[in-house]
Amino acid sequence: MKETVAQHEDWAIGYQDETWWSRLTHPNLHAWTIQKPLRLVEQRREKEDTEPKAFACYGIDLRWAQEEEVWLRFVEGNPKSEPTIRFLGWVVKRAWEKGIRVLVMVWDNASWHKSKMVWEWIHKHNQEVKRRGQGTRLLAFLLPVKSPWLNPIEPKWVHAKRRVTEPARKLTVEEMAERVCEVFQHPVLPWLSNPKNQD
Repeated sequence: MKETVAQHEDWAIGYQDETWWSRLTHPNLHAWTIQKPLRLVEQRREKEDTEPKAFACYGIDLRWAQEEEVWLRFVEGNPKSEPTIRFLGWVVKRAWEKGIRVLVMVWDNASWHKSKMVWEWIHKHNQEVKRRGQGTRLLAFLLPVKSPWLNPIEPKWVHAKRRVTEPARKLTVEEMAERVCEVFQHPVLPWLSNPKNQD
């Protein structure tokens, strides 16, 4: 697959995934220090704290020509079919602006990745691109079941979580989102909406 993409300057390969950013739970960390050891203080959610304990994020590790970028969108609530479609719509629009004609996207077997709604949207989108003669075609491929290590965005999530953690203070949602985007050199964009009663 990579070889096929590499043969076309206007093709890209994207490794897509979602992750959660916790305001309370720290990732596993190791630190070397000569002076005081680094202490990770367990955070608690006070009654007056109305912000969510954690929030989800869509990401795609996109590679084309000599470029590589991670594109991000935070989402209200859980990732589901409808916000996934909104994310994909944003990705193909931005890919077209970058001159990408075909995006080969690899993702895992999450239920919303395999949903009828998402695959119907991809099919309809590709038909529209063919009919109009412009836009980025999206070719989606599922990874083998239970094989997250095959997705190169996974270790990027791990390293980013270590970089954004605050040892002794609980971050607000806004602070956390800003730090995440800073790690990936990506602007903080409006969050994807998420209807409550959808699968």
